[in-house]
Amino acid sequence: MGASYEAIGFGYGPGVGEDYDRVICIISRASGAPVIAGAIRYARECARGKLLDKARQEFVAVKKAGWDRVLGGLVKDSPKLHEEPEGVAAPPSKPVSAEIPGIDILQLEDAVNVLWSNNIYASSGMGCTGPVILVASEDKANSVQLLKEAGYL
Repeated sequence: MGASYEAIGFGYGPGVGEDYDRVICIISRASGAPVIAGAIRYARECARGKLLDKARQEFVAVKKAGWDRVLGGLVKDSPKLHEEPEGVAAPPSKPVSAEIPGIDILQLEDAVNVLWSNNIYASSGMGCTGPVILVASEDKANSVQLLKEAGYL
């Protein structure tokens, strides 16, 4: 679970990827003034340092070194969207405090349905690093196993 107030740091970012044409820096609703000030300074340094030009150069170099071949070996088959029956009813709700990260945002609700169909209450959310499924702590191990078996993790 996230903090209620972030007092130190530089935000989250920058986001850098192949063919990006702008620097993306993120702050959260919990970012206090010191973090926002730090994030603005960090974004300024990214712009001054020509981060995007450096990233383009790095992507050219890494592709020459076989990046695409390495990534191709890591790709797994993803589960079919809406593999679970539509309209699976949620089990009775209960407090959720455990996060399960690593599920594609486009498959998040389908993954929740997998848990619901196994009588595990779950909800989807957004953690600091991306999408998460929230479950009760006592259900986490079983939930992770079910999501692995279904191909979501």
